[in-house]
Amino acid sequence: MGALLGVILGAAAVLGALVIEGGSLASLINIPAILLVFGGTFAVLMASFSTKEAMSVFKLMSVCMKERPDSRAAIIRTIVKFSEKARREGLLVLEEDAKQLEDPFMGKGVQLVVDGTDPELVKDILETDLDAMETRHHRNEQIFRQAGGFSPTLGIIGTVLGLVHVLENLSQPELLGPLIAGAFLATFFGVFMANIFWLPLANALKKRTEQEVEERVLVIEGVLSIQSGDNPRIVAEKLKSFIAPDMRDSVEDQDGAGEPDRVAAEPAAEAA
Repeated sequence: MGALLGVILGAAAVLGALVIEGGSLASLINIPAILLVFGGTFAVLMASFSTKEAMSVFKLMSVCMKERPDSRAAIIRTIVKFSEKARREGLLVLEEDAKQLEDPFMGKGVQLVVDGTDPELVKDILETDLDAMETRHHRNEQIFRQAGGFSPTLGIIGTVLGLVHVLENLSQPELLGPLIAGAFLATFFGVFMANIFWLPLANALKKRTEQEVEERVLVIEGVLSIQSGDNPRIVAEKLKSFIAPDMRDSVEDQDGAGEPDRVAAEPAAEAA
């Protein structure tokens, strides 16, 4: 929601400045410039990435427009509850809980522990999963960054083509003003889309990825603590170091604290 609001406010600021200066929104309607910048940007994405990845840009837009709540406090509560249960009844009792977890990453970690996997192997498996997720998300982020890089260049190409058309009509001075204005609209659209849309969305995806990485690192530490049989109070104190001091009070057990957080199960930037 924050990304969507930011894009809307950015567009409103630019268009509002145009109106205040006495311009007209209708003056921005230039089909050739729009076709070149928007169509050209999508074309170069098709050339730079696979067809599936290029088409995923629309799904990725919806992903980064949604606000992703911070789930670390809920994750800590769940881990601590599992730790208490494991110390009372043994690790095997967590098998059913692992199947019911909505977060597949945490579920995998708990299941590995229940299966008696060596702690180093558990850590290696989960960290490999984490690295693979980061790689996928980084590639998705690059789709927007590449679009943000190509868009202004395509706008300049449009301006050059427009100025060529201007030079072809030097014998008709009355046409020069509209033709020059139309030529520079391509640059406007290219720079506008790069700085108000493409690059901010890339940053939004990067932020979501960093957030999910932090949550998964927290899960890894928690799962390994459960496996080592640490005291639940010690587990809680260790995991609290992953969150800001003003969030630590929310880690205290609440009704439903043992329920896996739904948000953590959502991919931060998966689409391709």
